[in-house]
Amino acid sequence: MSQIDFQAIGERLRAFRIGRQLNADQVAEKLGISRAAVYRLELGKIVKLETLESLADLLKVSLTSLLGSDTEYFDNALGYFERMRQLEARSSSIISYFDPFSYLLTTPGYSELFQTMLHEARPPKFSKSQDAMEKQILSILDERKSTFSRQKFEVKSIVSLRQIERYLHIGLVGRLDLPTSLRMERALLARKEIENLISIVEANSGHPSIYLIDEALPSATFQIFEQPSTSYVAVSPYRLGELPNLHVGIASVTSSTQAVEMYKTMSTHLLSRAHSGQEATSKLRQLLAKL
Repeated sequence: MSQIDFQAIGERLRAFRIGRQLNADQVAEKLGISRAAVYRLELGKIVKLETLESLADLLKVSLTSLLGSDTEYFDNALGYFERMRQLEARSSSIISYFDPFSYLLTTPGYSELFQTMLHEARPPKFSKSQDAMEKQILSILDERKSTFSRQKFEVKSIVSLRQIERYLHIGLVGRLDLPTSLRMERALLARKEIENLISIVEANSGHPSIYLIDEALPSATFQIFEQPSTSYVAVSPYRLGELPNLHVGIASVTSSTQAVEMYKTMSTHLLSRAHSGQEATSKLRQLLAKL
């Protein structure tokens, strides 16, 4: 029992609950327990195995995933981004790769623009539940962004130059069939985001350290979280840049030693070939000048 990380179990419970858009009262009612008991569970208080089995069934996850002995799967971005928030809070260092780059590195005004892109990207028959989920996701993303600069962990952020080029070509749009004048306006806003990225590199604060890769990179994004007792790899299909996607795809989180080591090895090779500091800003400025 002493080897079980009850705090981590509680965090997974909260992430899966939020992902199912359930509040504590709803969980309490369905399980026949008090709301206070639900909060105790999410704080990592020891509970009966039968209660965990009932929770796993309610949240539509396996018991092994809930316990952390198997891969955690998320069929929506809401639960996944809540899980990211939790893992960041307990990490000493993070290696991240996003397409085209991390939401946490965007300008203060990006959140409002991103919301506009999400509206543009909505498919027909977009449900009220999906709308509510988008609002909750944006709230979590903005919370992560507001606390990011105050975090003490080391961050190595991998950025693809080729995906930046695509980002600049397409512009910050939710779909491609927008009026030409609006597409041009959004292309200019994309340039401002890259100029902001350059200013972050030039600040040379070391938080985060940005590494620019001039080669093809994986289509799925990933993060490696180093924690005092274990390490995690999170893999995501969700896009927070141009042509965003928050509603389709399966994300995963695992502490599997094999998976963590594979991603660490891949990241080490990428970082060894990357441009940083003045080299990175020079590459980005050349791209802006070319386009």
